[in-house]
Amino acid sequence: MTCPEVLAEASKHLAQMAGHRFDVLDIAKPITPAAAVNLARIVSKLSPMIGNLIEFNVAEILNRCPEFSGGRWVRQDPGFPDTIFEGGVTPTPGFEVKAWFPLATEITARFKDSQAHFVQDQTSVCVIAWLPEFLVFGKPKILDVCIVSGRSVAEARDAHYHQPPRYVVLEPGDTSTGTKNLQQTTTAGWRWQGKSDELRDAEDIVRTWGKDGAVYQTTPEYSARIRELTSRYSYRPDSNYAKIDRIKHGGIESFKTRVRSSEFLGRPISAWGSLMYGRDDEALESALKEALDVRGASPGEILQ
Repeated sequence: MTCPEVLAEASKHLAQMAGHRFDVLDIAKPITPAAAVNLARIVSKLSPMIGNLIEFNVAEILNRCPEFSGGRWVRQDPGFPDTIFEGGVTPTPGFEVKAWFPLATEITARFKDSQAHFVQDQTSVCVIAWLPEFLVFGKPKILDVCIVSGRSVAEARDAHYHQPPRYVVLEPGDTSTGTKNLQQTTTAGWRWQGKSDELRDAEDIVRTWGKDGAVYQTTPEYSARIRELTSRYSYRPDSNYAKIDRIKHGGIESFKTRVRSSEFLGRPISAWGSLMYGRDDEALESALKEALDVRGASPGEILQ
């Protein structure tokens, strides 16, 4: 099999994870409406752990598929991407897995790796939406899966963020001679902090780069131009850079819309999110009481 064929077959199997429940974790049902409200406020904190569980399961699920008997899917920790196929296929196919808790305000996962890493389009991004099977309790359940080209995500990110001189994306530089743990593939976003008269000067510099000079490139020559700007003028690192939710990738945006509009326990997921992150505890308590059949408990039951 070729790299595109491996990714295509694996993507079919990962898409079938929708509806899958993980038996390794089970959140107990709250016994009072107030407890349900409190749980609703904190259940998203499980997302990093669930993300790791999902990463483990991706490799396990794919290794059970007969199509890949000639090799093995391996989780890299640390390393990029999260899961790769070791089986004599060049370039090495892989998946970068991002877990998404869709009741949160946005997908907080980031995608910083340089376009230069995806020249052969050998890595796909797999975004997996999950919730507890009963909204705030039960086993983690996969709701939906989105798989897109890693190269397309990197290109969408750079097209969205890179607007020199007001905002620039910086390549990591050549670290290929270093040990594996010191090699860098991630880009960084820097926001303009200079004065208005300096901004006009910087805009003049960018215009000298030509008609397509503001279009992002990964070449050393273009990176040198960007570094000249950041060394001459004042910039600050952007702490929100490369959040998947903000890069305006068409496939991911469609996925977000589909998940948030899907119904879960009688309401669209977007409506549950508004209730959970709103300030009306009474409305949230009433909705949870109705959907989860949480009616209260005696003092003795609470202490058990």
